[in-house]
Amino acid sequence: MLRWLRLSVRFLKRDWRTGELNILVIALLIAVGSTSTTTLFNDRLNRTMSMQAAAFLAADLVVTSHSALPDDWIRKAGLSELQWARSTEFSTVILNQDDYLLCGVKAVSSAYPLRGKVKTADDFGAVETVASEIPSSGAAWVEGRVLSGLGLSVGDSVEVGEKIFRVERVLTYEPDRRGNLLGLTPRVLINDADLAATGVIQPGSHAHYYFLFAGAEKDVMRFKSWLKPRLNPGEKLLDIREDRPEIGSAFKRAEKYLGLASVVVVMIAGVAIGMSASRYSRRHFGMTAILRCMGVRQNEILSLFFWQLGILGLMASLVGCLLGWVTQELLVWYLGSLLPENLAQPDWYAFGFAILTGMVVLVGFTIPPLIQQRRVSPLRVLRHDLDPQPVNRALSHVLGLGTILILMWLYTGDLRLVSYFLVAAAVVIVSLGGVVYLLIRSTRLLLPFLGLNTRFGIQQLSRNAISSVSQVVAFAFALTALIVLGVVRTDLISDWQEALPTDAPNHFALNIFPSEWEGVQQWFKARNVQVSSFYPVVRGRLTKINGQDAALLVASDSQAELALNRDLNLTYTGVLPEDNRIKAGDWWDGTAGNQLSIEQGLAESLGVGLGDHLTFAIGSRRLTVPVTSVRSVKWDTMTPNFYVIFSPGALDGYPSFYMTSFYLPPERKLLLKEMVKAYPGVSVLEIDMIIKQVQGLVSQVTVAVEYVLVFALLAGVAVLFSAVYAGIDERVYSSCILRTLGAGRNVIRQNQCVEFASIGFMAGLLGAVSAEFVLFLLYEQILDLPYRFSWQILVFSPVLGAGLIAFLGLWCTRRTVTESPLVLIRENE
Repeated sequence: MLRWLRLSVRFLKRDWRTGELNILVIALLIAVGSTSTTTLFNDRLNRTMSMQAAAFLAADLVVTSHSALPDDWIRKAGLSELQWARSTEFSTVILNQDDYLLCGVKAVSSAYPLRGKVKTADDFGAVETVASEIPSSGAAWVEGRVLSGLGLSVGDSVEVGEKIFRVERVLTYEPDRRGNLLGLTPRVLINDADLAATGVIQPGSHAHYYFLFAGAEKDVMRFKSWLKPRLNPGEKLLDIREDRPEIGSAFKRAEKYLGLASVVVVMIAGVAIGMSASRYSRRHFGMTAILRCMGVRQNEILSLFFWQLGILGLMASLVGCLLGWVTQELLVWYLGSLLPENLAQPDWYAFGFAILTGMVVLVGFTIPPLIQQRRVSPLRVLRHDLDPQPVNRALSHVLGLGTILILMWLYTGDLRLVSYFLVAAAVVIVSLGGVVYLLIRSTRLLLPFLGLNTRFGIQQLSRNAISSVSQVVAFAFALTALIVLGVVRTDLISDWQEALPTDAPNHFALNIFPSEWEGVQQWFKARNVQVSSFYPVVRGRLTKINGQDAALLVASDSQAELALNRDLNLTYTGVLPEDNRIKAGDWWDGTAGNQLSIEQGLAESLGVGLGDHLTFAIGSRRLTVPVTSVRSVKWDTMTPNFYVIFSPGALDGYPSFYMTSFYLPPERKLLLKEMVKAYPGVSVLEIDMIIKQVQGLVSQVTVAVEYVLVFALLAGVAVLFSAVYAGIDERVYSSCILRTLGAGRNVIRQNQCVEFASIGFMAGLLGAVSAEFVLFLLYEQILDLPYRFSWQILVFSPVLGAGLIAFLGLWCTRRTVTESPLVLIRENE
């Protein structure tokens, strides 16, 4: 073994000195460098976004309950080296002499918050600062709406239950403020030590207890595993994706995109390595033939090449990791204020994973061309045209796809995404190969109608059809991936920005009684206030599914269990809400009887599908209605959204109220007082703080999406160069023959331009068609975005492909018209 290792090192040094490894090393460095940069940058952004997401819960792990947790849970948290804190939230009326206001009160322990920051101000409208501690005993921090609603100033007193508190500061920001009814009311923050003195919490009182835990990731996960089986009914582990759907939807899509981007970089880099390795293998057929003549066995030759590539791959991976680390550090420095504060440091795991990725890609994409070395005949020493039998192309495709799928699973952990990618990749590769072969063969029909120079370029394509097919498929595959990544990035950012424009609704109006509905509409219209649709709301609880007790059919600690333990807001409408999309079934047309439409996530958690019958308890009455459609809902639009929507007439006769959302700029906030005076029964809830949280996360996610695309483009450049160089030997030989026969510089360059432009045009056209197919699958099945066919891609991709490939091809083959034909032939032997 040491003998072959020493020989491999000697051959590597020789190839390095002669420049044989230049193309492969450059491809490896770009591939591993871009992959490691993406891995490191994604890892930092993912962990930073996870920390930012944890700040929206004020902890790494939160348990909610309607009663206090057992003491042994707290002791276990301490033994697990976790910090813990407690908050209790309830709704109550606070008093200031004869004035009163319904508020949401939160009592917090001294360690709160474990993640994120509470912000306050000295007075209403003053500059906010980060609070370093919680309210002192007997003090309260109140929101500005409490001051204006009760006519208070800082230093005045308010009465919460049986205890009087002094208003100490103005509360401006809570990291874990929720978007439910309790979280939308005016807020009051007090010390947990004063909770008992208020006398508000009594046996049977409706209060929410939140127990917060934070610590090292491995300690949190270990504690979570210990805690899950011990949860009782009514106790739930909170997750940013379910507890805060207005934030979770953006976070989940960002995670999927970053994972997809990483896979695309790996995939494109793998194609570049495979094509470079193929050329490297072909150029060593002669050396292998000499070794065979000297008695070296086939397996020994194969192990020799694997040793060389293994050493080369490890060295390139290490250098690529260093390059990736430097690049992402420069990127972090360059982006500066655009990135989240306190960006997480690179994890050593990311370096190890980048090296593993580089080696796996190298092995997966270089095995097929290297296997050919076993088939080289000793006779090739005498006959240079005696090439070995090519490896079965199915093996190449299986190994390449297998490598990508393994890495895709490691990057995303999404089995559905992997399966859809497998289907899409198989269809794209098979269809591209077949279509390209037919196109190249059909070009012969055009030859009689073409000029001499153009004809030579087209003939070069059809003369070696298999090689041309490989290059076109490689280009098309890379272009498909880049188009998909670019379009998804644009649509994701556009979708986020459309969901939260500058004039997104920042208030909800609730408890609008039917008798006041038309009057409230006119009030908004008279003052030119932008209002979303009005929806009637009926409160009801899901009790049965197909006649069976629903509580017995759902998993514990699930979204479904949470939905069963509370009243849902039910509504009815004849028009599908603007930001809802039908995923299964049909929206009602008014001809059938009572029907309902259910939100997709809740339907999956309940195990409910089309045709199932759901029973709701509304007061003392029961209503059973079949499911006729399943919808996806955009929760981050800040407009009224519902898990369950009934057909018109299904809820007639049940007590209801109306709700809507509307936008008011800061300078028009005084209209709220006018509205409350005109309609004292209407509850107006401000959600500016929640919008600020969502916009902050979306801006950070957007930065991640923008700059990961850059690394994918770099990997795409590597593919383009590798594909051009993969067939450069044949082109050099052809150009030398033409020059020997008297062809001029312009003739040769025109031939090359026609050949490369034709390859680019076909690759651009097929890449665009394939990209539309992949985008349709991604949008409909994975990202839950509306698919829109883009004719611009079909028009501009072929033109861009032709121009780009022609430019790169002419640049890479520029020596064919400047160097002596004899020198070029000797270099390429």
